[in-house]
Amino acid sequence: MDRRSNRAVLLAVTCLGQFMVLLDNTIVGAALPDMQHRLNTQLTGLQWIVDAYVLLVAMLLLSGGIFADRFGRKRVFLSGVVVFTVASVLCSLAPSVGWLVAGRVLQGIGAAALSPASLALLAAAYPVPRERVKAIGLWAGFSGIGLAAGPVAGGVLTEVFGWPAIFLVNLPIGVVLLLVGLRTLEEARNPGAPAIDVPGTLLSVLGVGALTYGLIEGGARGWTSPVILGSFAAAVVLLAAFIAVEARRAAPMLPLRLFRERLFTVSNTAMVVVGFALMGSSFFFSQFFVYVQGSSILRAGLQTLPATVAMVIVSPYAGRLAARYGFRIVVTVGLALAGLGLLALGVVHAGTGYGNVWWRLGVVGIGFALTMSPLTGAAIQAVSPQEGGLASGISSTTRQIGAVLGVALLGAIVRTRQSGGASFEAGLNSAFVAAGVITLATAVFTGLWLHVRPGHTSP
Repeated sequence: MDRRSNRAVLLAVTCLGQFMVLLDNTIVGAALPDMQHRLNTQLTGLQWIVDAYVLLVAMLLLSGGIFADRFGRKRVFLSGVVVFTVASVLCSLAPSVGWLVAGRVLQGIGAAALSPASLALLAAAYPVPRERVKAIGLWAGFSGIGLAAGPVAGGVLTEVFGWPAIFLVNLPIGVVLLLVGLRTLEEARNPGAPAIDVPGTLLSVLGVGALTYGLIEGGARGWTSPVILGSFAAAVVLLAAFIAVEARRAAPMLPLRLFRERLFTVSNTAMVVVGFALMGSSFFFSQFFVYVQGSSILRAGLQTLPATVAMVIVSPYAGRLAARYGFRIVVTVGLALAGLGLLALGVVHAGTGYGNVWWRLGVVGIGFALTMSPLTGAAIQAVSPQEGGLASGISSTTRQIGAVLGVALLGAIVRTRQSGGASFEAGLNSAFVAAGVITLATAVFTGLWLHVRPGHTSP
C-alpha cells in the first residue's frame, strides 16, 4: 500500500480501538439493572463494577502514554487490544461480582494502554499540524459515536441475551484490530521518553483506590467503622506520600510545578467536577428508568440517549466556541447548563412523563459537552508547547479521577438516604441535586478564575 493508504488504515484502526474503549463506558450502564438481578448484588457491587474499570484507566493513563513512547506505540497499542479483549471475554464468563470486578480491572489496564497509544500512533503518522488536527478530529468524532451507541447496544444485547453479551461484543472488534494492526501498523517510539514513574503510579493507584473503597463501602459498613476510617486514613497517607514523591522526582508522572499556573489548576479542578457529576449521575440514568419508572432494560437504554446524543452533537463545536468567545464564557455557561439540568433531574419522580424528562437529560449533555474540550484546551494553553501532550493527558486523568469519585460519592448519598428509611427514588433525587449544586458552584468558580493571564494567547 502507498503512504496515503497506510495512513487511512492506521486512522481506521486507531478510531476503532478508541471506539471500543468509549463504547464500554456507556454500554455497561444499560446493563447494570440486569447485572444487579442476575448476580444478586446491591448498589455497592454495581459501583465496583463501574469504578474498578474507571479507577485503573484514571491511574494508568499517563503511564500508558509513556509506555507507548518508550517501548513502541504499535506494541503497546496491540498489547492493550489483547488485554482488553481477553478481559472482556473473562467479564462475560464471570460467575460472581468478584470475578466481574477482576475482569473490569484487566479491562481498565488494557484501555489505559490502548487509548493513549492510539493517539500517539495517529500523531506520529500525521506530522503536519493541519493534517494532524483533522485526523485527531476524525478520531475523536468517530470514536465518540461509541458513547452514543452504548446505551442502545447495551439495551438491545442485554434484553435479548443478558448482560454477558455487552462484553462479548468486544471480541470481534478486538480480533479485527489485532489482525489488521499486526499487518499494517508501523512501529514508532520516542527514544528520549522519560522513565516510568513506578512509585508515583503505585501510590496514586493505592491512594485513590483506598479513598474509593471508603466511599463505596462506607454506606454498607458504617461511616465510623474501623475499616472505613482506616481506608480514609490510608488514602490521606498514600496521597501525601504521592505528592512528596512527585515533588522530588526528576521526571514525575504528575509534574506539580504545572499547578503553579492558575489557568492549569483551575481548568483541571473544573475537569474533576465534570467527571464527578457526569459519570456519577449517568451511573443512575438507566436505574432511574428501570427501578423508579418501571421501564424495560431496552427502553431504558433508549431513554438515556438524549444526554449522550447531545454530547456527540455539541462536542465538536465546543472548541470553536471557545476560540471565538473565550474559555471562561463557554465553560461557565456549560457548567451552569449542566448544573441546572441535574437540579431539574432532582425533582423527577415515578409519575413524571418521559416528555418532561428527556429535555433535562439533553440539557445535562449539552452543558458537559461545552466544557470538556475547552477545559482541555485551557490546560494545554497554560503550559509550554512541548508539554501540550502531558497537559492533555493530565486533563483526561483528572476527569477520570472525578468519574471514580462521582460514582462512589453519589452512590454513597443514595445508600445513606436508603439506610435512613428513604426510598431509592428519594436517594436518586438527593444525588442529582448534590451533583447539580456542586456543578453550579464550579460554574461560579470558573467564571471568577478561569482567566488567561497576560502573555498567553487568548481565548
